[in-house]
Amino acid sequence: MSKIQLFFNHIFLFIWKSIFVISYPILASFGLLFIGLTFLFSKLSQLLTRIKPEGKKGILLQTNWETLPNSNDLLEAKVEKQILFGPVGVRLRRKDGVPSVLEEFVFGKKIRVLPEGLILEKWNTLDAAALPDFDICLYDPELDKIRVLTQISSFDWHLAEVKEKELVFKWFDGTQGGEQLVQL
Repeated sequence: MSKIQLFFNHIFLFIWKSIFVISYPILASFGLLFIGLTFLFSKLSQLLTRIKPEGKKGILLQTNWETLPNSNDLLEAKVEKQILFGPVGVRLRRKDGVPSVLEEFVFGKKIRVLPEGLILEKWNTLDAAALPDFDICLYDPELDKIRVLTQISSFDWHLAEVKEKELVFKWFDGTQGGEQLVQL
């Protein structure tokens, strides 16, 4: 290094060290202040939770069976799984008390009534990380049979069109959409 470069190197090093030495106590005091306020609010929170009345701990609320409004007064539903900010998985049963194949599966709350039966969203898993993984099924109440029509990996779907023996499902998963044609 030449003497000029060495001179400028020492000047910049001195300026850098000066800035660090001057600003370090200020930064350290803000850090200690932040830690102190966090500790204070933590202790305040612990105090307030002791004051709160106990209530029931660890008991999950069980919902009652409710009639599904769009099922022609045929089905009742009970909440099985609620996805945070998402859909609800329900257990279904027939209101007339007849044992049904519906009781073996978990379904979504979307139900569409057709002359051939009911269009249901049958969940294949209850794991929130694996959802949406479900089949669109046709339930025939007279024969008590479920027939898988198609698989859609999106909670945002709807029955767009009903032709003579064809159903058109449209779906959108937030980034892309599509439609599926299903033969009855």
